[in-house]
Amino acid sequence: GREEGHTVLAARVRSSLERPSRRPGRSDPGRRISTRAFDRETGPAPRRRRRLEEENQPARLIREEMAPDAVAPTDAAPTEEPSGPSPYEQKSPYYAKRIELFEKYFAREGERKTAAEASNETIKVTMPDGAVRDAVKNVTSPWDIAMSIHKKLAQASILAHVDGKDWDMRRPLEGDCALKLFSFDDPEGKELYWHSSAHVLGEALELEYGADLTIGPSIEEGFYYDCYLGDKTLSDHERTQIQKRMEGIIKEKQPFQRIEVSRDEALEMFLENKFKVELITNLPEDATISCYRCGPMVDLCRGPHLPDTAWIKAVTVNQCSRSHWRADVTKDPLVRVYAVTFPTDKLMKEYKLRIEEAKKRDHRVLGLHQELFFFDILSPGSCFFLPDGATIYNNLINFIKEKYWEYEYSEVVTPNIYNFDLWKTSGHAAHYKENMFSFNVEKEEFGLKPMNCPGHCVMFGHRKRSFRELPMRLADFGVLHRNEFSGALHGLTRVRRFQQDDAHIFCLPDQIADEIKGVLDLTEDILSTFGFTEFEVNLSTKPEKSVGGPEIWDKAEGALKEALAVKGWDYEVDEGGGAFYGPKIDITVFDALKRRFQCATVQLDFQLPIRFNLSYVTENNEPARPIIIHRAILGSVERMFAILTEHFAGKYPYWLSPKQVMLVPISEASREYALEVKKQLRKAGHHAQVDETDRKMQKKVREAQLEHWNYILVVGEGEKTNRTVNVRTRDNVVHGEVKLEELMTVLNEERSTKSLTCMFGVEKSAAAAAAKEAEEAAAKASTEGGGGGGNGRKARPGARKKVASASSDDDDDDAGLARPVLGAKGRGKPKFIM
Repeated sequence: GREEGHTVLAARVRSSLERPSRRPGRSDPGRRISTRAFDRETGPAPRRRRRLEEENQPARLIREEMAPDAVAPTDAAPTEEPSGPSPYEQKSPYYAKRIELFEKYFAREGERKTAAEASNETIKVTMPDGAVRDAVKNVTSPWDIAMSIHKKLAQASILAHVDGKDWDMRRPLEGDCALKLFSFDDPEGKELYWHSSAHVLGEALELEYGADLTIGPSIEEGFYYDCYLGDKTLSDHERTQIQKRMEGIIKEKQPFQRIEVSRDEALEMFLENKFKVELITNLPEDATISCYRCGPMVDLCRGPHLPDTAWIKAVTVNQCSRSHWRADVTKDPLVRVYAVTFPTDKLMKEYKLRIEEAKKRDHRVLGLHQELFFFDILSPGSCFFLPDGATIYNNLINFIKEKYWEYEYSEVVTPNIYNFDLWKTSGHAAHYKENMFSFNVEKEEFGLKPMNCPGHCVMFGHRKRSFRELPMRLADFGVLHRNEFSGALHGLTRVRRFQQDDAHIFCLPDQIADEIKGVLDLTEDILSTFGFTEFEVNLSTKPEKSVGGPEIWDKAEGALKEALAVKGWDYEVDEGGGAFYGPKIDITVFDALKRRFQCATVQLDFQLPIRFNLSYVTENNEPARPIIIHRAILGSVERMFAILTEHFAGKYPYWLSPKQVMLVPISEASREYALEVKKQLRKAGHHAQVDETDRKMQKKVREAQLEHWNYILVVGEGEKTNRTVNVRTRDNVVHGEVKLEELMTVLNEERSTKSLTCMFGVEKSAAAAAAKEAEEAAAKASTEGGGGGGNGRKARPGARKKVASASSDDDDDDAGLARPVLGAKGRGKPKFIM
């Protein structure tokens, strides 16, 4: 029966190979994104800058995938098809030969299974709950185990972990093992689902265009495939055809089949694809290589994959763009196609809504519309911050400086340019030079600093240090430059010139735990101020190759775990994922759209103190090495600017906003009073302006709201006489007439507390909530104590909670923004999710 099934499948494959293929047209190249791929060697690729489009058509910068490192494709229509055989027709013999070899090796896999069935060797499979199930070696699969438990479990499971290793649901188990199953709801399941979908996309690209496939990984939400089409490119006009082809493949319910081959066998199978040949030849000669097939498409892949293509229910092809092989601009140009799939239409609909909202919030568009910043070809990757943008930028830096004072950091200033001898000592000359800007001065090579740590090492080592001086916490806002590929530049999230909230702590080994805890406290303090209340925490431990002895590594990792335990934070351990010079903690935040952004990093370093021969004198008058803790919380100020712009959708909280107060005089008679109030506000440090145009009051208010002024103060003859202002918010919540003294008090408090919401009317709302709570409590007491004959009415559960919640939200003009969950002491306490 198995041989007959293979014959039928082979016939279907040959039929699909004989289908006529549409020819691709030409269009301008698109944009790219760098992410993890099959060989983990993707990265930034160049793009052609479009200055006029960025300045005059900002909406064109937004594409459906919102890819961070991409260049927007043009909308040019495809050109006429050239005569002669299509690339697909030219590649058909190669595809057919590849299938023939796959079937040969797949038959070998079938023989192994037949032999295993005959031997009928029993193995034990241990489930997460401790239950042990019997199975047959090299016959029973995770799917069989799931079906034996419950059909719905099998239908929901798309990935198995066998002794912690990724495993196909239909792949036979090879011995006694521990088994764990995952669904699409799990991050591991999503990665598998989208990687399997990438194979479907690869098959569509081969069938449509005769593409030479390179790599096709899953990404944060979706997947892409890079392919070689010679001098051809694809535009967004081809997306529909690719999507239709993918939908056809999905309907055919093509199974994902797995084989293992030797390196020579893999080379024979992919002989006509130079990209696959390069990947294969980089593997050891004795390597065992896995390959997967769906339909006529065969690809190198570690797997695992879905059982078949019918598990994919909804598909959207988002974008066609451009990249380069190995992210190297000197190598072959590739076409990159982005897509996303989901197991239900509902999830696809939700995804599209998120993408539409993300387009509206894109910091590049908001930055241009609100006149915050711009870029110019005269200095690629270096931002020009306009006055309002500079206000936000400086507010962020000043906020961090306030926290530095509170947490006892010392701010220092270091040079921007160093002789390359410094970078040779630090190791950057050998490992990072291609990312640096270098030049000659008086026949000596110098470089712009890409980071602050070597300069801080020079500062520590310029004189003898005592243990009494430690810990030494040095903070630096120095300008940094990194020579990013032009194709990697993306708004404020990837630039060449930037500043960081960078600090380095020089400490004793015994001080590591306390210093790490202090950094985590500072991190929580800062991130919760922005409303980031959900974190993911990852601890990366000692890699195979490292500097420093096992004792110091154990002590350092123990200190990190202890600090996380004291904070009560859950975390995942990335075994072996640390840098060679020390373990680290990474903290990821979620914005208002639940998108993930890795922000804060705490990194221990045992290497730089050795490279710079740093030491301090112990209490026994002996020299010893300090430990360096690298830490950044915002990361780059530019990148955090972008994250916050999209998080707040351009509606910044009062303390951060460059447009705090707009005064609207009703007539010329109240103009002088408006100017007087403006002067008082600016004297107190508030950003205030007066709309002195001759437009009607309603029009002035509407314009101020569209420009996202936090507060619009309307003044007329009545307000002038009463020394008041009429307060309303940018969301058109009217708070009415307020005395100037009260105005100043509320604005000062909202700024100093860095509140994320409007503070006008807070006391009234609190009083109303308290009154309603008292009324509910009295009613409840009356009901519970009234009449033993059962005439008392039972209180409705949850009523009090609902009333309190409704009253607390009455004056929230920024509803929907993430806010700290206030604890007993009124301090924001984050919720941590895994």
